[in-house]
Order: sequence, then structure tokens, then C-alpha cells
Amino acid sequence: MGDSRQVRLHSAPAELGPAWSALGLAGLVTATLAAFAANSLLCRLALGGELIDAPRFTAVRLLSGAAMLAVLLLDRDGGERGRVDPLAATALFVYAAGFSFAYLALDAGVGALLLFGAVQVTMITTGLLRGERFTPLTGVGLALALVGLAGYLAPGPGAMPTWAVLCMLVAGGAWGLYSLRGARQADPVMATVRNFIATVPAAFVLLALPRASAPFSGDGFALAVLSGAVTSALGYVLWYRVLARITAITAAVVQLCVPLLAALFGVLLLGETMPPRLLLAGLAVLGGIGLVILGRRRAAVPR
Repeated sequence: MGDSRQVRLHSAPAELGPAWSALGLAGLVTATLAAFAANSLLCRLALGGELIDAPRFTAVRLLSGAAMLAVLLLDRDGGERGRVDPLAATALFVYAAGFSFAYLALDAGVGALLLFGAVQVTMITTGLLRGERFTPLTGVGLALALVGLAGYLAPGPGAMPTWAVLCMLVAGGAWGLYSLRGARQADPVMATVRNFIATVPAAFVLLALPRASAPFSGDGFALAVLSGAVTSALGYVLWYRVLARITAITAAVVQLCVPLLAALFGVLLLGETMPPRLLLAGLAVLGGIGLVILGRRRAAVPR
């Protein structure tokens, strides 16, 4: 069976090449976005179900991610491995810790919307400060996104705990910084390997902290390993493969799907709800970011 499939694949007409390539890219993008959305579901399932506490979930996630990436590193040819970027490694740790603590109280969809919004606002604001063209559409989009984020923080019916919201905003800001640092790397996959491994000492410190009321159960451990080794480590490697085949604008647009997928899966798989107020705030964030992306694209087109 295996040989016959290979013959049919390689004997396909040449004109089917682009179609196969596009299909493969679509599958790669779908798998990557699903992995990113699954991170929120796995963390919320483990912490919301009190299967493990936040420090140990963070530690196991980072350690399993570092182990998986170290295995991938074995397949690399010898040579210059580069140096650890202390700021990037610190940002990675802050992101992972803030992410875990936020999901002690936030639903998967709400957390993903907050995280995504904070990441994009951080990166967009940094770009504007670096001198990127600020079009009226960019300004409207950025203002709308900030209003949406403010809607999460404002007290009232359906509001999330302020400390959890702030933890996720810090996590998003740290991930935005990590992404900006990674954009400077000639080999982002190798940089990811180095940064994950650099967080190992801090992960062991988290493991040594006194245990909270939640147990350190086998199910919680398994969910943390799955989050670290598969949906984080392998997810990031897949994402860098995707980035090599699509434009930056396309990458920014497809990421709009991540919080929507997390919210949808949270409702379907975890029985979560999305209060109207938070839904409107989330749509404002995503819509505003979409306008910023469109404005930046127009600004980049030569006149």
C-alpha cells in the first residue's frame, strides 16, 4: 500500500503541483493555529479543573518544551549554535508564568482574546515608535483595540478578575517582546531552542515552590507536557515554517483566528460561555487590529 501511494503521488500531472503545495500550506497553517488555540484549552483544563497548580504547570510546560526542542536540535548539523538572548529568554518565562496564573480565573476564549490583543498592541505600538507610517486607518484601529482592552478591565457585570486580566496582559506584552526579539534572528528555530533551554533553571525554581491547594496529579502533569512539548515547542517550529512561505501581513491576519478558535473550542469542549460584554470587547480588539493591519499594508504600498 505504501509503495502504490508513492507512485500515484509522484506520477501526478505537473500542473497539480501548485494545488498540492497550496493544500499542504493550508494544512500547515490550520495545524499551527489549532496548536496555538489548544494551548489555552490545555492550560484552562488543567488549572480550572485543579489538576495542577500554576507554578508547576508553567515549570513542566517549559521543561517539556525545552526537552522536545533539544531532541530537534540533535538533528541539526554541528557548528555555531549562537548565544542566548537574556531578554528574550526572560520574556519567554514571563509569558509562560503570566499565562498560567491568568488561567486560574479566565475562560479559554477570554484569555486568548486578551493575550492576542496585548501581543498585537505591543508589536504595533513598537512599530509605530520605530517610525512606521501612521495612517488615519491605523490610528482608528489602534484606538478601537485599546478601547476593547479597556472594556475587559472596566468593572461591571461579566467583568473578569482584574488580577487575572493583568496577568494575561503582562503575558501578552512579554510574548510581543519575545516575538520582536525573534524577528532579529537569522535562525528563529534555533533561537527558540536556546531560549527554552535558558528557562530551565527558572522552571526548577518554580518546582521547588511550596505547593498550592491544587494537587500535582498525573492528568495535570500530562496536560502540561502536552502543552509544552506539542502545542508550544512543535507549534512554534511549525509556525516558523509557515512564516517562510507567507507574507508578514498574511501572518498577522491569520492569527486573528487563534482567539476565535480558542473561544469556540472553549464553548464546545469546556462548556464555557462568552458574556455579551466580553464578546463585544473581544470583537473590538480583533476588529481594531484588523484595521491596523490593513492600514499598515496600505502604508507599505508605494505611491
